[in-house]
Amino acid sequence: MYTVFIVEDDDTISKAIADMLESWGFSAVRCDDFKSVTDEFLACDPHLVLMDISLPFFNGYHWCSEIRKLSKVPIMFISSAGDNMNIVMAINMGADDFVAKPFDKDMLLAKIQALLRRAYDFNNAQSGIFTCGEVILNSSACTVSFRDRTLDLSKNENKILTVLMENRGQVVPRDVLMNKLWETDCFIDENTLSVNVGRLRKALAGIGITDMIKTRKGIGYMIE
Repeated sequence: MYTVFIVEDDDTISKAIADMLESWGFSAVRCDDFKSVTDEFLACDPHLVLMDISLPFFNGYHWCSEIRKLSKVPIMFISSAGDNMNIVMAINMGADDFVAKPFDKDMLLAKIQALLRRAYDFNNAQSGIFTCGEVILNSSACTVSFRDRTLDLSKNENKILTVLMENRGQVVPRDVLMNKLWETDCFIDENTLSVNVGRLRKALAGIGITDMIKTRKGIGYMIE
C-alpha cells in the first residue's frame, strides 16, 4: 500500500484528497503541525508528498527543499499559484510535478498514479518486488503478500505471476508463459499451463486475492 503525505492547510481540500486516496486503497496522512513538516514526514515515511505552496510559517518551497535534504521521495505541488514562474520554481526546488488549483480529482489521481509508477515500478522490477494495489510479489523470495497474509509460491506459480506482474495492463500470450516455464521445467503444454494458472488462482484466493488474473479467451492472461 502506498502512503501519501498531504501538506495542505485548507482542511476541506486536505480531507477531500485524503478521502479520495483512501477510497482507491492508498494510505493518506494529513499534516497537522505546519511548523514541523519534516518531523511528520519522517514519522509517516511516505511514498509521495502532496505539497501546497502557501502554508503557515514557511512556504512549500522551503519544506520541499528540507525534504530533499532527507529523501528522494516524489513531491507533487498542488497550488492556486499555477503560473509558469511558480511551476519553474517548484521544479527547481526539487518537485517532480505540479497541479494547479482548482483541479479535477480524477486528473489528480491519474497524476499521482503515474508519478508513483515512474518512481517505483522500475526499481521494484530490478529488485524483484512488484505491487498491484495491496498485493506485493517478492519474486526473489517466491512469496506474495496481501494485507497481513503471506503465501509461499511454487516455482511455476512464481514464474507465472512474475511475468504477469512485469506486463501488468497487457495480455500475456499463452505461448509466452509456456516458453518462460520451459526455461527451467519439463515440457509445458496448453493443458499444463491451464492447470498451473488454476492452481495459482486457488492459492491466491486462499489469502484473499480473488479475480486478479483475468483470462482473455484464446489469447492468454493478464493483470489489469
